[in-house]
Amino acid sequence: MASSDETPGQMPPEDGSVPPGKAMSLAQQAVDKGTQMLQSLKPIKQMGQHVCTFALYSHDLSRQIETHHYAARLNQDFLQCAVYDSDASNARLIGVEYIVSDKIFDTLPPEEQKLWHSHAYEIISGLWVNPRVPEMVQKQELQHLSPTYGKFWCTWQVDRGDRLPLGAPALMVSPQGVSEGMGSVKPELIRKRDEKYKISSEELGKSRVDVLVPENINPNADYWVTTGKGFAVDVEQVEMKKHSPFP
Repeated sequence: MASSDETPGQMPPEDGSVPPGKAMSLAQQAVDKGTQMLQSLKPIKQMGQHVCTFALYSHDLSRQIETHHYAARLNQDFLQCAVYDSDASNARLIGVEYIVSDKIFDTLPPEEQKLWHSHAYEIISGLWVNPRVPEMVQKQELQHLSPTYGKFWCTWQVDRGDRLPLGAPALMVSPQGVSEGMGSVKPELIRKRDEKYKISSEELGKSRVDVLVPENINPNADYWVTTGKGFAVDVEQVEMKKHSPFP
């Protein structure tokens, strides 16, 4: 069965486009425009932030991707993010991340906490950026996010060439800068991102010395840092629970 650590089998036939399929017709474009005018699309309109950062596969830290999170804050302690592979209009939706405050994280069971990662290093290192937003404008929000924790499931492993979202979801972790090859983002990835947005991650990190970080990050988060163990998802076949129409 499918596993988040397996390369998928043969790709579906088509012309090699990603995803496979014909170009959108004028009739379909007209339908989409019409529904946009008639429907509220309220959840999407709540997305108030675009964050660009990097993520690593929990089961293979050598696999690293640039990610674009479009976040909606449901309250001061909880955000939900749709994660894309770019900020282009044809970007692929590759996963979802949930972000909670340290207050909420500390209430979770230890086994659940192991699936989450901390954000403090991403922020103070300059890896976490809000593209095109002046640093002075986002500084307060960075302070709010510094003590938070995230759980990120990748549903489309585009970095291995998947033209469709195949297999099981993969758990992702955040950069921690532990050592070369163990949580540090590849320099070429950072350089490519910085050139695109005309920024310097290194200089951003220096400018964030006044962003406070937690004195103690919960040891169950960033589980791989202390154990060297990641998580991969395997899908197994089980007997279905039958629904009875009678009480």
